[in-house]
Amino acid sequence: MGEWLWILLLALGGFLIGGVISVWKTAKFFAIILLLLALLAIAGGVVWYLST
Repeated sequence: MGEWLWILLLALGGFLIGGVISVWKTAKFFAIILLLLALLAIAGGVVWYLST
């Protein structure tokens, strides 16, 4: 599972970025929270990949 976790984190980040794009016009505060979560997921995936 550990070798696939970074891929799942990157996929989650991409999914959350899609949520940011779709929510941006209606709820900017929620979109900013989603953006922060997406950046954390992507950064976690990159760090996980580089550590293996």
